[in-house]
Amino acid sequence: MAVGLQIVGLFLGVVSWCLQSSCTSNQVWKMRSQSESVTTSQWQFEGLWMSCAATSMGSIQCSKFKTVLGLSAHLQTCRALMILSLLFGLTSIIVSVLGLKCTKLGRTPEQVKAKIVLSGGILFILSGLFTLIAVSWYAARVINDFYDPLYGGVRFELGTGLYLGWAAAGLAILGGSMLCCSSKTTPSSPPARQFSYYSTTGQGRSIYRAAPASDASGSKAYV
Repeated sequence: MAVGLQIVGLFLGVVSWCLQSSCTSNQVWKMRSQSESVTTSQWQFEGLWMSCAATSMGSIQCSKFKTVLGLSAHLQTCRALMILSLLFGLTSIIVSVLGLKCTKLGRTPEQVKAKIVLSGGILFILSGLFTLIAVSWYAARVINDFYDPLYGGVRFELGTGLYLGWAAAGLAILGGSMLCCSSKTTPSSPPARQFSYYSTTGQGRSIYRAAPASDASGSKAYV
């Protein structure tokens, strides 16, 4: 049961990391609203790294953002959060693989491997939260600018990159939660109780301890 839960959680984490990579490199985080376009044969869309324009003839022209300091604060923060989510996700994959029950790593005890899996699950959850914050913040700014009557710039709508980010965040959090749940180990049985009896005699104080219970194989009946 725990092994299957760990494998499924790790699989979801790997898929989420792939989606995070696609989301980070995707250039359609927001696309120009058709109500703002002069013609419907031209499209304009932007991502975290560049701005692109496409025509109905199939030609696409992209230009990278020429400055970093001149970008808005929320765009720089989203970049940093997505990079952190990728780093945390890659680290969590490596850590989780080392902590799986089906992975042999020397003579590592099960308690230590359970802690390793728990660490991998927490890293997956943090990776998903970073992605969720980045895409949600970016989407909130796009929606706010679209409905703001005083906004004088070009109005954009939500792009496919944001939906990839939301899917990646959900899978990362789900996979990390499954890894954390699978790290629970059953506590070892407590040692057998031993009773001590004290006897005070004239010669001093004597201590009698009960002998540990012998195995069933040790007791034999002789006829």
